[in-house]
Amino acid sequence: MHASSLLLTLVSTLAAAAPQNPPLKENSTPPGTNSSRPPVNSLANNLALVQSLFLAPKAVDRIKMIPQDSDFVFDFLNPPPNSSATAGFGGSAVSADRVSFPPLVSTNTAMTVGFLGPCGFNTPHTHPRSAELNILIEGSMTTQFIQENGARPVTNTLIPMQMTVFPLGSMHTEYNPDCSPAKFVASFANEDAGVQQEAQTFFGLDPSVVQAAIGNGFAFEGKDVTRFRDLIPKNIAHGVEACLKKCNIAPDPSN
Repeated sequence: MHASSLLLTLVSTLAAAAPQNPPLKENSTPPGTNSSRPPVNSLANNLALVQSLFLAPKAVDRIKMIPQDSDFVFDFLNPPPNSSATAGFGGSAVSADRVSFPPLVSTNTAMTVGFLGPCGFNTPHTHPRSAELNILIEGSMTTQFIQENGARPVTNTLIPMQMTVFPLGSMHTEYNPDCSPAKFVASFANEDAGVQQEAQTFFGLDPSVVQAAIGNGFAFEGKDVTRFRDLIPKNIAHGVEACLKKCNIAPDPSN
């Protein structure tokens, strides 16, 4: 089978196993968060403050611009409204970046905590502006990355308190192969590391471009590109079908 055709088949199979989810509603938080915790980080999503922090002449001036000590605390179990949080049927992820946590401005660092449910799958993605250090805190997690064309896939299964690295720009993924939850912490060397989900981005291209990339060995119409695009699950998704069967997790009947 042509490699690009195999890729398309893999994406469509994954999409069938992992149904599409609605995006987080405005002012909602990922499943499993705790809104009863003490309030902190009251300056989240204050774009005017973020701009002012960038313009501060000295680091000490930035400290003065955040007078409340509790605003130097980010709570991953109670993230701010409209924060960098994503949720799907397979789990959720909460990110502290310079918008959701303004004290990060000019620190060249950011962090994400991922909560992977049984068979939870952080779909293949890249971070265009930072490498990633990822440490597993709870459960089991299989990771894989490919640095670039010609590089081999690097695959590992982590146990708690083991860490792996995803080099800058590498396509990578995290997957919980078990029926119990997993939790990881990811750190970045940029307060705006960025993220790009590979399948969603690819099928977001013009249908003629997708057709040319797949090759003549797999012909389909433009409407088929839209169909594949709509089938790709929101992150974090449910993963490999074998795990879904093992954990007795049924796909959405609508698919």
